[in-house]
Amino acid sequence: MPAAAAALTMAGRAHVDERPVYLDNAATTAVDPRVAAAMAECLTEEGVYGNPSSSTHRHGREAARRVETARHEVAALIGAAPDCIVFTSGATEASNLALLGTARANADRRRHLVSARTEHRATLDPLRQLGREGFTTSWVDTDEAGRVTPAALRAALRPDTLLVSLMHVNNETGAVQDIAAFGALCREAGVLFHCDLAQAVGKLPTTGAAAWVDFGSFTAHKIHGPKGIGALYVSPAARPWLRPIMFGGGQERGLRSGTLPTHQIAGFGRACALAAAEGAADAARMAALRAALWEALRQLPGVLLNGPAEGGSPAILNLSFEGIEGESLVTALTDVAVSTGSACSSASGEPSYVLHALGRDTGLAQSSLRFSLGRYTSRRDVERAADAVCRAVMRLRSVAP
Repeated sequence: MPAAAAALTMAGRAHVDERPVYLDNAATTAVDPRVAAAMAECLTEEGVYGNPSSSTHRHGREAARRVETARHEVAALIGAAPDCIVFTSGATEASNLALLGTARANADRRRHLVSARTEHRATLDPLRQLGREGFTTSWVDTDEAGRVTPAALRAALRPDTLLVSLMHVNNETGAVQDIAAFGALCREAGVLFHCDLAQAVGKLPTTGAAAWVDFGSFTAHKIHGPKGIGALYVSPAARPWLRPIMFGGGQERGLRSGTLPTHQIAGFGRACALAAAEGAADAARMAALRAALWEALRQLPGVLLNGPAEGGSPAILNLSFEGIEGESLVTALTDVAVSTGSACSSASGEPSYVLHALGRDTGLAQSSLRFSLGRYTSRRDVERAADAVCRAVMRLRSVAP
C-alpha cells in the first residue's frame, strides 16, 4: 500500500463491523436533526398543519407565517430579497422554470442561448428541448479544469442572445466558476444570466449571488435539508421576462402553482439558516478532509485528478484510475458508498459526459470515481475510504489482463 494511505489508515482497522462509509453525494446529505425537528412541527394536528394559501382561518395563517419565515431564511443565504424566492420541488424544476419560462416568453424577440456541455442534466435537457422548439444554443468550451473563462463567454454572446446558463460549482468535478464576472458580462450585454447554485450554497460564500445572477436555482437536500424542495431566485429586473411553465392555483406570485408543502419549506428554511451560521466551518473541515483523501490516493500509480488542483469545491474530489473500470471499483468497495458520476446520470450506464468534455477519453471517464463530503463526514470515514480504495485498486490491477 502507498505510504501515505497506510499512514492515514493505521489507526483502527480492527473495527471491521463499523457502519459503511458514505462518500456519495446522495448519501452525504442526510437531513440534519435540527431540520427534521422544524419539519415535524408542521406535520401533526398539534402543529402548523394548515394550507398556507388558506387565509380565512388561523391554521392557514399560521402556516403562511411559517412559509414566510422560511422564505426569509432561504433568501438570506444568497443575499436576496424574500419576495424574489419562488419555491419549487428542487433545483431541477427551478432550472426548468428559468430556462423554459424565459425562452418561451421571449421567443418572438431572441432565440439564442449560451451554456457549456459540462452543465447538469437539469440545464442540458431543457436546452435540448428548446432546440426542438427552434432555439439555438452555443456551447462554450472549458479549460482543462472544467472552468469557463470570461473571455470565452464574451466571445459566445451575440446580439440575439437571450440567456446564459452556467453553474457556479460543477457537480462532478467541483470546478468553481467566476459567476461575478459572468454576471457583469451579461449585464453589459443586456443578456439574462441563469446559474445553477445547487453545489455552491452552504459550501462557498454565496451572499453575493443575488447581485450577480438574474435566476438562481438551488435545493434543500444539498445542505442537509429535505429532498423534494428547492427554490428559484428571480431578480426584480428579470421577473417581466419570465412566465410559468405549470398552471393551477397561481401560488408563488403566479410563477409556480401548487399547494405549498409547509413542512418541507420549514425544513429548507432551517437548513439555510444553519448553512449561513455553520457553512464556513463546515467548508473548512471538508476542505481538510478532501486534501487528506487526495494525498492518500495520489500515491497510487495512474491516478488522475479530474477538476482543479486548487480553488475547487471543498466537498468534491473526482479521480480516474487508469486500467480499471469504474463500476468494477464501486462493486469492490463493499463498505464505501461512492459514485461514478452524477446520480441523475447514473442510470444510463454511459461514461461521464462531463469528463469527456474535459478531454478524458472513454477509458478514463469510465474509470472515474466521485467522492463527496458533507457535514457528517469524519476523518475516520476518509481513512477507511482511502484504505479500501487502495486495496481494491491494487487487487483489481493484479487480476486485470
